[in-house]
Amino acid sequence: MLANHTTLVRFLIEERRHHPDASGELNALILDVALACKAISNRVAQGELGGVLGSADAVNVQGEVQQKLDVLANEYFLRACEWGGQVAGMVSEEIDDPYPLPIQYPRGKYLLIFDPLDGSSNIDVNVSVGSIFSILRAPNPGADPSLEDFLQPGTEQVCAGYAIYGPSTMLVLTVGTGVYAFTLDPGLGEFFLSRAQITIPSHTGEFAINASNRRFWEPAVQRYIDECLAGQTGTRAKDFNMRWVASLVAETHRILTRGGVFLYPRDSKDPSKPGRLRLLYEANPIAFLVEQAGGLASTGRGRLLEVPPTSLHQRVPLIFGAAEEVRRIEHYHTDSNDRPDGLPLYGIRGLFRSSVG
Repeated sequence: MLANHTTLVRFLIEERRHHPDASGELNALILDVALACKAISNRVAQGELGGVLGSADAVNVQGEVQQKLDVLANEYFLRACEWGGQVAGMVSEEIDDPYPLPIQYPRGKYLLIFDPLDGSSNIDVNVSVGSIFSILRAPNPGADPSLEDFLQPGTEQVCAGYAIYGPSTMLVLTVGTGVYAFTLDPGLGEFFLSRAQITIPSHTGEFAINASNRRFWEPAVQRYIDECLAGQTGTRAKDFNMRWVASLVAETHRILTRGGVFLYPRDSKDPSKPGRLRLLYEANPIAFLVEQAGGLASTGRGRLLEVPPTSLHQRVPLIFGAAEEVRRIEHYHTDSNDRPDGLPLYGIRGLFRSSVG
């Protein structure tokens, strides 16, 4: 690892040199996020020995049962990032409303949005979990933000990334100049650059989807998956592999590492939810990373990063990865799904058409 002496700190300093007018506050905030991720990594690695596995006997704003590590990871993010004067406010998957900074801490010029522990249902079975974060500019630097200040489209992100806690802990991020991966050296407590300018191949033979929801899928998604499953004998004349980890971070990391396409599409399982993943602290940061790596991220009907946020915990469909596959899926929505003579629920004038298109 020491053959590459580029630490996260050095990388951020070199990036800042390209922007002489930068104040350094963004770098400081990213390093605070990295500190929180190191602390979470340590607790995740302790597993059962750390006494943090199992339910916290509470339910979050999503209606999901919180794990002990969900609560702990949320605290690590808040404590690491609240005091330094870089953020004006924070939003987390685990809390209902924007987190009010303690009165004694200065307000900065950034907003931090995060999912402190993605994939926490996998903790007890020792499968990789992670943290996801997004950084926006505060419309009113130095002041407490309003709820509406957080409702910015993904195109406004200045930084996004995730940490994955697996056999090794890695921090993957973008500041708008490509995607970079850093691996944590646990002995030194430093993140070292391990992959630079990551790219996603435009073609793939691998897809990820929760196939148990097939009966609820739209026709376009059914068509796409059926063609993949038909393999060499089907219309694609190509064999595909299927994957599903139930951890957005793990799915993203696999696609950034070896390619692929991920689908968590809109479905009819719960008509009150036009999608399953949260726009602000899951879909937007992942979409930013994917686009910076040369892939595409879509709702199935359009660019994910252009979806206008309407609430802190808004849910959306998310399809991302290999550009050619995402384009094909979007085309199928138009060709097989969103036609005036198609199913009434999903037609051009259908129930959901205007919510994310």
